[in-house]
Amino acid sequence: VQLVESGGGLVQAGGSLRLSCAASGSTFSIKRMGWYRQTPGNQRELVASITSGGGTTNYSDSVKGRFTISRDNAQNTMYLQMNSLKPEDTAVYYCNAVGGYLLAPIDYWGQGTQVTVSS
Repeated sequence: VQLVESGGGLVQAGGSLRLSCAASGSTFSIKRMGWYRQTPGNQRELVASITSGGGTTNYSDSVKGRFTISRDNAQNTMYLQMNSLKPEDTAVYYCNAVGGYLLAPIDYWGQGTQVTVSS
């Protein structure tokens, strides 16, 4: 599975961005997908996740109510709509997909896209 993110950039506080993650390869094996973010010196943290059918979503408390995760399985693409952005949302955002099997999951990662929110 290959993942390619797009949509990052520079935005003022209060603004919006939409990230996209295009999946290719053995996409049939993907069980769930998610967005993570990382700032220098910190661990990568989960922002939001979504199941393969799109029926179940989860969000970190810091983005709940502001970000929306979705996926278009026909296009093999996942999105993260980010509204009311804050300077603390500044990070490199990574697309993640979990494939493999229940007892032997495989994590796939995109290359990351920078999101910078100015105050």
